Amino acid sequence: MLILILGLVIFLGIHSVRIAASDFRDAQVAKLGEGPWKAVYSVIALVGLVLIVWGYGMARMNPVVLWVAPLWMSHVTALLMLVSIILLVVSQFPPGRIKAAVKHPMLLAVKIWAPAHLLVNGDLASLLLFGGFLVWAVLDRIAVKRRVRAGEAVEPRPGPVRWDVISVAVGVLVYLAFVLFLHEWLFGVAPIVMR
Repeated sequence: MLILILGLVIFLGIHSVRIAASDFRDAQVAKLGEGPWKAVYSVIALVGLVLIVWGYGMARMNPVVLWVAPLWMSHVTALLMLVSIILLVVSQFPPGRIKAAVKHPMLLAVKIWAPAHLLVNGDLASLLLFGGFLVWAVLDRIAVKRRVRAGEAVEPRPGPVRWDVISVAVGVLVYLAFVLFLHEWLFGVAPIVMR
């Protein structure tokens, strides 16, 4: 469990620099340059991600069960994940109407992904993992709102609907790939229990 916690601290910590230490981040970018800062940031994030995967995998070997979800809850999670993955894809394309409406689709995707997984994963490691990401996403969204109000950031303006159509189509394809193959292959768990 300690490896998972360490991974979460490193991964979410580096992703929280803009939230908690924006001046430090700006100073590092000025000192190192944008490219080198992003390289350092990426290496630290990757180390955290590897520790999260490793720690979560070890914690799943001897889970501390806090609650057991009913089997049908996996279908609720599957529906929420469709929305989450579409929003994640929306965040990667130029703005259409969806991106402009939700403002920060990646953060919203995380805020849906985390509780969706908590509905079906009632162990302590999952609570730490998904709960940690949920808390981070909420705090990051608050920080973004503050930056927008201060004029330090701008929110996306509506763009052509074609980006919404493309994003939704790609999101559905990615979702189907995860449900049918990738989730079980990557994480060892079938996302929908067919019983």
